[in-house]
Amino acid sequence: MQRSHHRGHVRPFATALLGGVCLAMLQAVPAFAQAPASIGTQATADAALAALFDRYDKAALARSPEAKAYRGIRDGDYGKWDDPSDAKAAADLAEDQAFLAEMRRDFTTAPLSAEARLSYRLFEKQIEQRVAAARFRHLGLPFDQMRGAQSQLPAFLINIHRISSHAEAQAYVSRLEGLGPKLDQLSAIAGERARAGAAAPAWVYPRVIADARALLKGAPFDDGPDSSLLADFKAKLARLDLPQTDKVRLVIAAEKALKESVGPAYRRLVPAMEAQAKLARSGDGAGSLPDGAAYYAERLAFHTTTKLTPDAIHDLGLREVERIHAEMRALMPKLGVAGGLPDLFAAIRASEELFYPNTDEGRRAYLAHADEALLAMNKRLPEVFNTLPKAPLVVKRVEPFREQSAGKAFYQAPAPDGSRPGTYYANLHNMREMPKYEIEALAFHEGLPGHHLQRSIQTELKDVPEFRKSGGFTAYSEGWGLYSELLAREMGFYEDPWQDFGRLNMDLRRAIRLVVDTGLHHKGWSRDKTIQYHMDNTPSDRREVIRAVERYVVMPGQATAYSVGKLEILRLREDARAAMGSRFDIRGFHDVVLKSGPVPLDILGENVRAWAAAPPPKASSSASR
Repeated sequence: MQRSHHRGHVRPFATALLGGVCLAMLQAVPAFAQAPASIGTQATADAALAALFDRYDKAALARSPEAKAYRGIRDGDYGKWDDPSDAKAAADLAEDQAFLAEMRRDFTTAPLSAEARLSYRLFEKQIEQRVAAARFRHLGLPFDQMRGAQSQLPAFLINIHRISSHAEAQAYVSRLEGLGPKLDQLSAIAGERARAGAAAPAWVYPRVIADARALLKGAPFDDGPDSSLLADFKAKLARLDLPQTDKVRLVIAAEKALKESVGPAYRRLVPAMEAQAKLARSGDGAGSLPDGAAYYAERLAFHTTTKLTPDAIHDLGLREVERIHAEMRALMPKLGVAGGLPDLFAAIRASEELFYPNTDEGRRAYLAHADEALLAMNKRLPEVFNTLPKAPLVVKRVEPFREQSAGKAFYQAPAPDGSRPGTYYANLHNMREMPKYEIEALAFHEGLPGHHLQRSIQTELKDVPEFRKSGGFTAYSEGWGLYSELLAREMGFYEDPWQDFGRLNMDLRRAIRLVVDTGLHHKGWSRDKTIQYHMDNTPSDRREVIRAVERYVVMPGQATAYSVGKLEILRLREDARAAMGSRFDIRGFHDVVLKSGPVPLDILGENVRAWAAAPPPKASSSASR
């Protein structure tokens, strides 16, 4: 993925990083009412804890109109944006801490069931992560080329804001009217952080400016075809059964909001980013930021859910690169390429046949190939899964206004109410970055049996708190996506040796991330050194490499989660297989991994070991008839 590359889904700006100016507010935890009477039975304790989590979910939704929209909730807040201020973030976290304190007070020794105790631990971990991150909010980048406000705000309107009524169309207009003020607010926050030493590297700002200018292309900003936002609004409006006069009035209102709110704010953003570029930080890694080493340590712990040190992760990456290179060499005879890996990489870069043309026809062919791979996989899923997703999956090209800066591919989870399908986004701006030989592995990672299967099952879980249906842990989700690529090979996919090479190449890129992410943020590597390491060790197009490296710069630690998570899932699987012998069932293993929803890797290990150690069910007998 945004993973993503998505990844599983990460809400814009929701990094939960709090600046020092807000830390005092974190102590303002509200006083609790008197503790309830002793909770006697397990059923009573479970119900009481579930009620607390339900109150928490309602409180969290009440403070975030955007979270409601992701959830598919369309109420009186549907036309509003979240408040991105430090003060609001501090108040939200204080409320989170109040719920955590209440839970610990009332349920630490309560007779909870195993499932309720798991929810207790996951909620505790989630809030602890937010508190740990609070110290570094001032280092977050409101604007960058990956998930910056300049692209994420319009993407939210296009991909998340659904319209099924006149009121919801008016709410879209209201969000257009509020988009300008929010963009200005975020620009001011970014300026404050830049002046305090937390600016982005210089090369980030031209990417943000390019996104801003791309958004301003088309009507009503100029005489061209409709802009992305106006085209989206008109398309959604066209599907409504409304009088034509109402539709005309709504379009006029949207155009007015675009011209008077959105357009001026984006035009102000360009000189603001040009001014902030003059304050750009000297280095690319986190080490060039104030308290950068501590920040990077927190980010590694957050994304991997482990205590692995940067040096341990770096060394793991070097070993993985060596392993995958050896597998590539062994595959070369089937690819018809002689010599060593440099010869293979050079042949790929010189090839035209391994890439679709950089035309609309080539893009349609790519999407059709991905659809075909997913259809074939969908038919085979029951072979290795007991639990299958209900939500539909669509494959979609990244919108033109953000494709020059967005990641290679990412996934958007479905809405719980079924109003939005799961979506695999492929960035087809430059087809040299999307080779034919990676189509299957990438579709399996983002779609089935990867993110779509995992996130849909998570969303569809029954009898668990809502925070477990919508939250996540990076190493679990991205580890599952990478594990899915290997699982497909074990199922017999990648019959074409080039597709199997594509799987290896994607595995290689994730291994390289272990090396270069720690290189950038811990060892002081420059952007150029990191790019060169990629070019020496992969066949990737240079533009693809640059895009990837620039992603790692602005998302410290995130890229390490893929291989760390996959290797742990694979290790746990093989340990369970060894322990269970003939009792091992791959479908049962996948149920254990998926039906808890996302968990930290240590808890995943506990779950798998408990499953493997459980005695086999007693054979039932019945009288013959």
